[in-house]
Amino acid sequence: MLEDVPIHGSRSEFKSKPPTHQRNLSLDIRHVTNKSGPPAGCGHQRNRSLDSVLQRIPEDMTPTSPDGAQLRISGDVPAPRLALPPEVPTGSDDSGIHTPPDGNDEDRPPAPAAARSRESLDSGNPDETEKPPDPPDVETNAICVSDSAKSKDFLLRLFESKLFDMSMAISYLFNSKEPGVQTYLANKLFSFSNEDVDFYLPQLATMYIEMGDVADVLKPYLVYRCKQSAEFSLRLAWLLTAFCGDAKRSRATKLRDSILADEIRPAARRGHHRSQSDASALRLATPSGRHLGDLASGRAFDSGCVCSSACGEQCSCGAPRLEPQKQFLTALTNIGRRLAGVADKERRNGRLRAELATLDLNLPARVWLPLHQKPHYILRIPPHAAAVLNSKDKAPYIMYVEVLETDGHEPLPPRLLPPAPPAPHSPPIRHTKSEENLVPEWPTLSLYSPLDDSDAGDCWSHDDDELRAQYAAKQPAPDSLSQMSAVSAVSVTSVLSTSSCGSRESVAVGAGEVRRRLADATAAPPPNAFKHDPADPSAVALKESWESKLSRMRSSSPYGGLSGWRLLGCIVKVGDDLRQEILAAQLLRRLQAVWDLERVPLRLRPYEILCLDKESGLIQPVLNSVSLHQIKKQSGRSLRAWLELEHGPPTTEGFLRAQNNFVESAAAYALTSYLLQLKDRHNGNILLDSAGHIIHIDFGFIFSISPKNLGFESSPFKLTPEFVEVMDGESSDMFAYFKILILRGLIAARKHCDQIIHLVDIMRMAGQLPCLRSSTAVSSFRARFHPGRTEQQLRTLVDRLVRDALNSLSTRLYDNYQYYTNGIL
Repeated sequence: MLEDVPIHGSRSEFKSKPPTHQRNLSLDIRHVTNKSGPPAGCGHQRNRSLDSVLQRIPEDMTPTSPDGAQLRISGDVPAPRLALPPEVPTGSDDSGIHTPPDGNDEDRPPAPAAARSRESLDSGNPDETEKPPDPPDVETNAICVSDSAKSKDFLLRLFESKLFDMSMAISYLFNSKEPGVQTYLANKLFSFSNEDVDFYLPQLATMYIEMGDVADVLKPYLVYRCKQSAEFSLRLAWLLTAFCGDAKRSRATKLRDSILADEIRPAARRGHHRSQSDASALRLATPSGRHLGDLASGRAFDSGCVCSSACGEQCSCGAPRLEPQKQFLTALTNIGRRLAGVADKERRNGRLRAELATLDLNLPARVWLPLHQKPHYILRIPPHAAAVLNSKDKAPYIMYVEVLETDGHEPLPPRLLPPAPPAPHSPPIRHTKSEENLVPEWPTLSLYSPLDDSDAGDCWSHDDDELRAQYAAKQPAPDSLSQMSAVSAVSVTSVLSTSSCGSRESVAVGAGEVRRRLADATAAPPPNAFKHDPADPSAVALKESWESKLSRMRSSSPYGGLSGWRLLGCIVKVGDDLRQEILAAQLLRRLQAVWDLERVPLRLRPYEILCLDKESGLIQPVLNSVSLHQIKKQSGRSLRAWLELEHGPPTTEGFLRAQNNFVESAAAYALTSYLLQLKDRHNGNILLDSAGHIIHIDFGFIFSISPKNLGFESSPFKLTPEFVEVMDGESSDMFAYFKILILRGLIAARKHCDQIIHLVDIMRMAGQLPCLRSSTAVSSFRARFHPGRTEQQLRTLVDRLVRDALNSLSTRLYDNYQYYTNGIL
């Protein structure tokens, strides 16, 4: 019966016919069997990913031979179905064609990786394939299947190419609605570096909150990172807190609560442990964390970890992993809240130092400053280095923190007191080197020798001689004549010690050292030095160069001799919404990366911002910089006169370098202000650093909002006659260079505008940022890149923007408003 069925494309026909005819792959029927089963050796298999499509082919379709005649098929033989193209991997278990195992199946090559990956893009679970709707006809279905396969092949090639980066991944993850693509991209996050992913952490947190399908595929990666890093855990929890809406038990709040409850942590280490006595086992069984948060205990940030000296991420004793850091940052923000209730700024400064002195009693501890990327522990917070910043209604403050950079496997040093020589009229007092009762097992350091019990007398010992000799080289450089008592204190102490012990030589201070210190104390201050201002106590602290501050504080620190000692700065801000600042900082970093890539010499100074909740956070200070308001108030000079005072006459190399830095940074922030529509640009929010760069801070008003919605600032950006004076006037080459830089920066930013706009588009989805609540915020932002204009049209646009900014009446009105309301010059 089968002999009467001409099989189109059989081997005999193919060999007898010339090779001009190409068989129809869509109608290739190799094996047509009856109910008794297939012939021996039949090994044809079908692809199950298209079976559901093939089973729905209309029954009235009859395959034809090459010459157009219909094929004769017996009635008891099932109607043939379409075969698969050769590029589609074979294999079927539900096709209805009985295919017993063939001995040659093991020799067949596996399906191509691209085909397997393409199937993974079809569905989140490659083993489960949903049935598509009924196709209208075979040709349309074949074309759709072919086009879909090709498009997924191209998409897969993009995902696996070297050009595919985190920016593209976050964009496709946000825009794609296919579960397979979302799963693939979420798994792709594991291949990117932690730094690349952490840059987009606000966007990932927003998608986790607002997009349920994306949250399901993101959760494995987020949980994995939380187990790997305590800092990532807290950052994610803080972002979920800041961007969550009012939902009480949403998906995001559940994840946040799990993180903060320390339910997501690394698995306990397993291995052989040295046997202990029953008493020590009971002592080490449960870590004591009862002192956490109690600043009066001296152990407010001690987790009570007893498993080893390097508990860190792999603690096996069950000590709280995140609670010490939470308590430390809570203590910092509580200080800012209490300071806001103090009206007088001088009293605020004194209250701040008293609060930090209490907090410093609980250090060193295994807590860190999240603004600094390298692993470290905080050793000490010098209270007298802190200052309250200039603010009318709130009390942001800047503090400096001594840290010890470490890889997490070193024990904490004991608490050491700073070297403070006694007054000349005081009896000799032995200088304590450590508090041994706090950390009894601290190993011997080369700089600080452990204290012996026999050394507790009133007289000085040989160990004290060594300590005094070590501290003598680390005395802080005095900055006033009143501190010169420290010079004679060493000699007086030596004489008194000699009379009490009888076996000790006095510590002599060289005459040259005395003359140097006396000259430093009595020398006139430089002409550009700031004086103490009760209305702005932070001006003097900010004007001091970072190098001078670093040297002075290291010399006066008891931990300054440690090789990993570092000094970090931090601004604690309470009462302001820093969520918009995070978005602005991201945009500034992306713009700077684009200009660096396109080799446009524009200079921005992005800084780190950490949002703890909706109204508090930490900000990285801009070093070696003061505001234009402070310059005008302290010196009474114009901006150009100040640059000449700092860097020399206009013809010197120092001034020309500072002028060039000023123009490049002013052009960068002018273009950024136009693109982001920055508002609140008074002279208190514009800084000038020691190299001449202009730096804008405080991005609380961007896009569609302004202070109190007054709408004073209608100019494209702030460009005052003082700025133009630094550039040598409107007809100068530097002013022309300023406009050229704006044009080049706009062309480069327009080229990469999609990488910038999608950051804003994702954050707008949450509806939590006031600056993005307008329905036209994103479209207006895109329009300011002017994608349809030619280069000549952009040149004309830049000339108009510069002219409008320079002649803007609103800029002068807003500066006058700030002067009369807040005293800002």
